[in-house]
Amino acid sequence: MLKQITSPQNPLIKNIAVLGAKARDRREQGLFVAEGLREVELAFRSGFEAEVLLFEEAVTLFSVVENLVENAAQKPAEVIATSAQVFEKIAYRTGVPNVVAVFKMKTATLADLELSETPLLLIMESVEKPGNLGAMLRTADAAGVDAVLVCDPHTDVFNPNAIRASLGAIFTVPVVALASEEAVSFLRSKNIKIMATWLEAATSLYATDLRQPLAFVLGAEATGISKFWVEQADERIIIPMVGQVDSLNVSASAAIVLFEAVRQRGMI
Repeated sequence: MLKQITSPQNPLIKNIAVLGAKARDRREQGLFVAEGLREVELAFRSGFEAEVLLFEEAVTLFSVVENLVENAAQKPAEVIATSAQVFEKIAYRTGVPNVVAVFKMKTATLADLELSETPLLLIMESVEKPGNLGAMLRTADAAGVDAVLVCDPHTDVFNPNAIRASLGAIFTVPVVALASEEAVSFLRSKNIKIMATWLEAATSLYATDLRQPLAFVLGAEATGISKFWVEQADERIIIPMVGQVDSLNVSASAAIVLFEAVRQRGMI
C-alpha cells in the first residue's frame, strides 16, 4: 500500500522544508531537494540516489510517478503521496503535475572530468545569485561544454532555485566547485587557454580564435572577475556593446561567449 502524509507537521516534511531553505543543513545532512518532473527525471538518469519521492495525489497521476521511478538508474528508497496542504509546504509549483525528491549529494571532482579533444569549459567566479548559476548551467548544457568550474562560490550549487533555473542541467553538465587557484593549475596542466571576459579589455570576442581548447571566465554580476583571473588570463576579451548601458546580465554574457565558440567550431 502506498504511504501517505497528510500533516504539514510531519517530521519528514518539516525537514524537507529546512533542506530547501538552508544550505548549512544541506551540507550537514548531505542531502538536497529537487522539484519538477523533468528535473527529477534528469537526476535519476544521471545516477543520483533519491531517499524519498513525494507527489500531490490529487494532482499528479500515480502512473506518471511510476513511470518516473521505472526509468530511474537508482530507484528512490520510498515513494509517498501527500495532501495539497503538505505539498504546498515543500514545493514551489503546486496545483500542477509535479514531484519533489530528496537526493543524496554527489559532487564531481577534477579527476572525474572526461574532456574532449578540444575542450570548452565555463568558469564561474563568485557567482552570487542561484538564478544566474542555474541559467548559466542551462546554457552550458545547450552549448555542449565539457565542464563548468564554480570557483569560490557564494551560492550553493544545490540551491533549489539554482536547480529550478537550470531546468535540471545541473545533473547533465559536470560541475566542480573549487578554489580559483586549483582551477588555474588544472587548466594549465591540460593546456587549456584561459579567456577572461573583462570590461577593460581591448580585444573583441568576435576577433578572437575560439577553436582551440579554452575556458571562459565570468565573474559576479556586480564586480566582474577578480584581479586574480585578470592576471592569470591568457587573453582578455570584451563583448562589444553599442548601447549606453555598459554591462550585461552574467547569464546573458555566458550565452553570447559560449555560442560564439560553438559557431566558430562549426557545431551549428
